[in-house]
Amino acid sequence: MGSPKPPSLSRRGFCLCCVGGTFTAATVWLTPRQAFAEARGLVSLIKDSAATSPITTHKLRNNVSILEGSGGNIAVLTGPDGKLLVDAGIGVSRPRLSKAIAELGSEPVAHLINTHWHFDHADGNEWLHSAGAQIIAHENTRKHLSGIQRVEDWDYNFLASPAGAIPAEVFAGVHSLKLNGASIALKYYGPAHTDGDVSVTFTEANILHAGDTYWNGIYPFIDYSTGGSIDGMISASDVNLAASKSDTIIIPGHGKPVSNKAELQEFRDMLVAIRDNVGNLKKQGKTRDEAVAAKPTAAFDAKWGQFVIDPGFFTRLVYEGV
Repeated sequence: MGSPKPPSLSRRGFCLCCVGGTFTAATVWLTPRQAFAEARGLVSLIKDSAATSPITTHKLRNNVSILEGSGGNIAVLTGPDGKLLVDAGIGVSRPRLSKAIAELGSEPVAHLINTHWHFDHADGNEWLHSAGAQIIAHENTRKHLSGIQRVEDWDYNFLASPAGAIPAEVFAGVHSLKLNGASIALKYYGPAHTDGDVSVTFTEANILHAGDTYWNGIYPFIDYSTGGSIDGMISASDVNLAASKSDTIIIPGHGKPVSNKAELQEFRDMLVAIRDNVGNLKKQGKTRDEAVAAKPTAAFDAKWGQFVIDPGFFTRLVYEGV
């Protein structure tokens, strides 16, 4: 089966999707043909937006903070062993990110973890590596960054990353670090948003970075081209819930950057309800367009459908996986 073909997206909306987590009015997606024709311009616009977007710092606890404003939400752990970052944002954000990172302490950046391969989470790899970061990721993330990678729903081929941007240390299942007095646990979800998603837990701080397996208050993108699926997203949510307590701080990949178990539970329940609604329509023989017309997301659109992944596009993504 081919990938779902999204409706059109304004250039501005695409930039907002990739650059920040700030909520805006819903926008729509470029058709594949339009995206192919304008892909070079879109990437430039994404970079232009990231180059000027402000970086907002949210200080959490145990020397862990969040930097919001360049692609996915970035976690930073500070301390005498050097700073550890979770995700790298977009490369042209370097001046603003550098300033925000420096304001968290004088220690150099020593480690970077990629939660997955997508541009808005790993494009900053090269400059952070040049600043001294050792890059750690799942083995599939390195695979996708190392060669040309197509995302069918964007009808776009991403080129291989520069050598310095490729993770030097990879793992298959679990990995652990001890830095700045903190125990840091990395765990592979299995295929979810992509086939290389990992969680990052700061054990003593009781903080979980869920990457793009969790989008707080907005419908998520699911990258079927690199192994994602709606069932995988739900499974990842179940894993995150099992690993969380009522007072766990949960960092989503996108959306409001400071979240909790109750909000994650709501996200998971939304995914299940829409998966079941769309699955029932598909079992009835409804085509993808007929499923969209039936509005299987209607009960959730007021809250979750007000960003770039609009109800119709999310229905198409779910239809692909049921």
